[in-house]
Amino acid sequence: MSLVELIAQADERGLAASGLACLDRCVPLLGGDDEVLRPLWASLAGGDAWADWEERVTKVRGELGAGDAWGEGGAAGLGPGGGSAEDEAALLARRMLAAAPGERSARALREWADACSVAALRIHRLLDPVGKASEEGGSSVTAPREGRTEGMSPLVAAELRRQVTVLELLAGHGANGVRQALDVSTEGRRVLRAVVSRRARGVELRSVSREA
Repeated sequence: MSLVELIAQADERGLAASGLACLDRCVPLLGGDDEVLRPLWASLAGGDAWADWEERVTKVRGELGAGDAWGEGGAAGLGPGGGSAEDEAALLARRMLAAAPGERSARALREWADACSVAALRIHRLLDPVGKASEEGGSSVTAPREGRTEGMSPLVAAELRRQVTVLELLAGHGANGVRQALDVSTEGRRVLRAVVSRRARGVELRSVSREA
């Protein structure tokens, strides 16, 4: 089943976990520590009534300086930014958090999960040293989300697999799959943090070379 189909069939908890997992993997771009989203994961694992979701989203936004942007842009706000690939990737990650809905409805969460899926794939494409970072718009990630995965770079392919895995875990295990979904996301966050670190070292080396 393709990623698009999995998102279309997911329930509210699965959609929230899907969007949250995409955001969690991109935390290195937000300047937060690895535990900053843990309260939201705990909310999803809390049985049938995750009524504290809205309160915890607001708290995390405050900690990361994303503000309260419910209804301001929503999925449409996850567009490309300007500047370097790193700048654009960071903007996409911040807009994922800003667009997180407090409303725990299937409609709102499906829009967010879908937008986060696109944004996370674009982020990995932008930061992939062997990816096609110059491609613009969401069209570059449409084919893999629909199941056409030929020609993907390893970093983007791994992110796609993680998105699929998270949705499958929640579909198969409900609240009991949240812990496993968090483990999948944690692995992806470590990978992206390493990529960001390598790119930063590359910039530093180029700067030193120009000064020498």
